[in-house]
Amino acid sequence: MPVLHVVSGSPQGSHALAHCLARVQEGDALLLSENGVYAALVDSAACRSLNVFPRLSVYALTPDLEARGIAFDELWPGVERIDYEGFVDLAVRYPISLSWF
Repeated sequence: MPVLHVVSGSPQGSHALAHCLARVQEGDALLLSENGVYAALVDSAACRSLNVFPRLSVYALTPDLEARGIAFDELWPGVERIDYEGFVDLAVRYPISLSWF
């Protein structure tokens, strides 16, 4: 069954993204929230690791991007920005979720 992985730990100060990506399966989705949104920066090492999973749906919470001053043109093109309502939609679509800090 597909899983929604929610990564909130910063890729610079946490291994949350690496641990998450080691467990991602076909059909899963990844939501970057809080400091996890830094992984969506196009020039980051964390973003390069996302390129290994071309079929992984990757989302980032727009309010968290805005709170950290991350402009939309700084994001990896494979990241879809969503609001809190979109987060709820993902939670409904993926009844199993794992949080990574």
